[in-house]
Amino acid sequence: MTIEHYPSTPVKKIPALASFIFMTRWLQLPLYLGLILAQGVYVYHFWIELVDLIGAISGNAAALDHILNAVAVPGMTPQVKLTETTIMLVVLGLIDVVMISNLLIMVIVGGYETFVSRMHLEQHPDQPEWLSHVNASVLKVKLGTAIIGISSIHLLKTFINANAYEVKTLVAQTAIHIVFLLSALAIAYADRIMTATLHSQPDSH
Repeated sequence: MTIEHYPSTPVKKIPALASFIFMTRWLQLPLYLGLILAQGVYVYHFWIELVDLIGAISGNAAALDHILNAVAVPGMTPQVKLTETTIMLVVLGLIDVVMISNLLIMVIVGGYETFVSRMHLEQHPDQPEWLSHVNASVLKVKLGTAIIGISSIHLLKTFINANAYEVKTLVAQTAIHIVFLLSALAIAYADRIMTATLHSQPDSH
């Protein structure tokens, strides 16, 4: 029996300049490490606010004073005790921190995977579902959605104390939120058009 030998496909050498330019993607690494440090700052801020809230409920005067100052709004009637509205504002602030933290995770993990280097998490049990098909377009849509969620929390905090704000402030914040929403819808629609265009192209092979 004759064994046929097929010539192997030669490995194309990458020009030195192109290789150097491609390696510059690692310059983004310090940026992502910096975002990890920012994540740590948010974790610290979250626990400080949570401890103060628990302390205020327990009757700690210093914690109560810190909580009331944290949620105070110019024009708002000064408070001397912890009310349901104050607790709601503090909890919304904690949720806001969590959502910003989630946004940081998406930027750090998704951005590193897309623009720097593969993380090879396919077999990891905790791999995020969205990371398996992440690209620049998917990342933009998810970031837009996260920003809308954060904007919603800020808008809700404003509406809870609506009587302490001027009408133009309420209108401006609502308009900004609508702009965020329309921007995310536009990005998602553009991504859908590009995906449909790629799928409609005939296979070149």
